[in-house]
Amino acid sequence: MRHPVRPARLPRAARAWLLAGALCLGAPWVQAAAPGPGVAWVSAAADADIERAFAQAKAEKKPLLLYWGATWCPPCNQLKATLFNRADFIDRAKSFVAVHIDGDRPGAQQLGARFKVRGYPTMILMAADGSEITRLPGEVDAPQVLSVLQLGLAGGRPVKAVLADARAGKPVSGPEWRMLAFYGWDTDEAQLVTAAERPALLAQLSRACPPAERQAATRLLLKALAESDDGKGIKPDAALRDRVRQLLADAAASRAQMDVVVNFAPDITKALAPEPGADRQALVTAFDAALQRLEVDASLSRADRLGALISRVALARIDLPPKTVQPKLPEALVQRVRAHVARDDQQITDGHERQAVITSGAYALGEAGLWAESEALLKANLAKSHSPYYLMSQLGSNARKQGQNDEALRWYAQAWEKSEGPATRLQWGASYFGALVDLAPQDAARIEQVARALFTEAAKDRAAFHERSARSLQRVGSKLEAWNQGPQQAAVLQRLHDGPQGLAAVCGKLEAADPQRVTCEGIAKGLLKKPSAPA
Repeated sequence: MRHPVRPARLPRAARAWLLAGALCLGAPWVQAAAPGPGVAWVSAAADADIERAFAQAKAEKKPLLLYWGATWCPPCNQLKATLFNRADFIDRAKSFVAVHIDGDRPGAQQLGARFKVRGYPTMILMAADGSEITRLPGEVDAPQVLSVLQLGLAGGRPVKAVLADARAGKPVSGPEWRMLAFYGWDTDEAQLVTAAERPALLAQLSRACPPAERQAATRLLLKALAESDDGKGIKPDAALRDRVRQLLADAAASRAQMDVVVNFAPDITKALAPEPGADRQALVTAFDAALQRLEVDASLSRADRLGALISRVALARIDLPPKTVQPKLPEALVQRVRAHVARDDQQITDGHERQAVITSGAYALGEAGLWAESEALLKANLAKSHSPYYLMSQLGSNARKQGQNDEALRWYAQAWEKSEGPATRLQWGASYFGALVDLAPQDAARIEQVARALFTEAAKDRAAFHERSARSLQRVGSKLEAWNQGPQQAAVLQRLHDGPQGLAAVCGKLEAADPQRVTCEGIAKGLLKKPSAPA
């Protein structure tokens, strides 16, 4: 499922010792285990590792499956709990070279730049020559992922070639249409098309899909609708609304499109009915009925069933301001959330599944206005989680949404302290820093201290200015620029820029030809900008 919460956007992160200046840099990071049993995963963190994997693929005349993930990531844990441990996946893995890139391996973010992978998880099936056959959809249920994987293994052409033929009106086989429909568009990262162009492309593909591939055409249509906000992609009309309602009323058809129905119900509803009224309410009712079926569908994972319930809550909130803290929802729905989450918490025994489901359960409780229960659930699961810092970030987010600023900062700081791995520590540190600037802008000493600590950590990571890590540091730089509204703040930024441990010195240690240097210097240059006018 597409997870609704993550540390950087809780919506995809202080303790008393910090206030006193004792800044802990976290526990030593231990390399994560292989994603699943029974598969000869090749662990990669550098170009040399990748070259060896491709050499093996060529020698064995096999394609290569690259999995990019992180220990803490709930959707990654969902894959470990439902896909990578399956006997049929393990058996199918004999047909490819399986490569695991843990985004927190030292230097791994450079590989993220090489393969254009950002979101965790991303799975790419590649030919031995390095061309991409397809990006697998991580949000669908395990049998569908395996089906798409099998299509790619059965001599599939590179997805770019297939898409070019489809757009040009040239012959495309049925399996290739299904590959396009189930392509991981959410993790494309502009490999096939820019995000701005995607809605129109998906709509075009849906119209061009032959009648024999009706399920693929429907999926492409739904994906186009999910991205058709602000008038992009597909313009709604009565016939289209009727078509979607008919699909939702059909149990088999809606089950076949489960992931889109679960993850994009509010988006599709707003695309088809941009304004509140009878049309929107009819769609909400139709979606809710389909989601109720999916929530109790025993063939789905716990995470997907809970995702269906979360979408029901989102639909019930669809006409409320997004930041509503205490929504007035149907009492039956609120009680359903309470009972569903309590049952999951009681029944789950697998650690990976717990990381995937309980974090979503806490989010569901908060969205239903059950904040005390969300907090209690997260606190009770801190000791059960292999990545408790993720839950700490959620506790910070919960407190912030309720206006409990000091409590929020304590949790964000603790999450950063406990986080592990170079990319994760920069990400969690940037989340804490952003909250600190927003919630305590007067605390110049702490702002300077945390920023300096982050730059010091960046100096120790040879890939700190690549991909996710670079974006974390850029967020820190942007926050500092916005905070710089007077002489006191300007003096702080000058100190962060200058000196033997300043950001300028960090940039100067990077090779002139290293693309990271440009990124680093861009952040450093921003520190010297003139103070902005107070908001």
